[in-house]
This record gives sequence, structure tokens and C-alpha cells, in this order.
Amino acid sequence: MSKIGKKPILIPDKVEINISENEVKVKGPKGEMRVPVFKGFKLELSDKELKVIPVEESKKMPVFWGTLRSLINNAVKGVTEGFEKKLEIEGIGYRANVEGRVLVLNLGFSHPIRYDIPEGINISVDKNIITVSGIDKQLVGQTAAKIRSFRKPEPYKGKGIHYVGEYIRRKAGKKATSTAA
Repeated sequence: MSKIGKKPILIPDKVEINISENEVKVKGPKGEMRVPVFKGFKLELSDKELKVIPVEESKKMPVFWGTLRSLINNAVKGVTEGFEKKLEIEGIGYRANVEGRVLVLNLGFSHPIRYDIPEGINISVDKNIITVSGIDKQLVGQTAAKIRSFRKPEPYKGKGIHYVGEYIRRKAGKKATSTAA
């Protein structure tokens, strides 16, 4: 049995769900998402609850059960509230700005990094905070991770791009030795 898979998905008033044989369409105020349904599961929609029910027994059934339920729940949350990740740029001369659908990052290299913003993602920059938002949780996380990878925070001064609230382990670096005679 899957602890997560057993829980019903509560559907808000503004969300519309269409269940077909191999996918679920979730439509809400922020947009529309499609979630593929794994073989061996059926979906039961009653009142304002959606239940994921396994049809066949197998070794991997509990894993897929919880995963499918989480994917559908994330789609429901995405079309109602949306998801966002915040990144912070730290370092002298490090800047970011958005030009149309391109994020331009100046991170101390000899050239600015130009990153094309994926479809379905919104990026805004406020001073040194980059906000990545959208309705697809996986795409928001992947985009934020890609932006962070352009200049990961270094352990001595902490310069680079990191998530807001992320703890960066610091190293001591070189220490001046005293010359005692």
C-alpha cells in the first residue's frame, strides 16, 4: 500500500478535470496541464475528490501509485496557485536582467550569458533576486537549477547564484601564519 497514493486529491472550485483513457487534463485559472496515466491504474472522480485506484497488483505498484497521485496533485496546485523558486545573485558586478524572452546574466565572465526562457516559464528580476515561476513544478525546478548551474556558489566567499535560504558551507581558506622568532 502507498501512503501517498491512498490520499484523495481535493479539487478546488475553479479547477476542471477531464479524464481520458491514458491522460488527465487539468484546467484552472492559470492554465492547462496534461498528466499521463500509468497502465494499471484507474481514476475515480466523485464530488470534489479524485482518487487514484490500482487495478493490478505488482511489485512496483505502490511506487507508481504514489508518483501518479503526486503528479496529478502538483498539476492541480499548479493551475490554481502556480510554483516559484527564488535565486539570489551574490558577487561584485554580478547582475541579471530580462530582455524580452531572454535572461541576460553578467557573472564575471568575459561575456554575458544569454539564456532563452522556456515556454510556460516567467522570470522576473528584482535587484539581485531572480524569481522563476510557472504552472509546471518540474519545469520551474529544472529552469531554476539550470540558471544556478551557470555560476554555482563557491565555498570561500559565497559568490555565485544560489537559492534564497540555501546554506552554503564555507571553507576557511588560507590563514596567515605568525612568524614567531
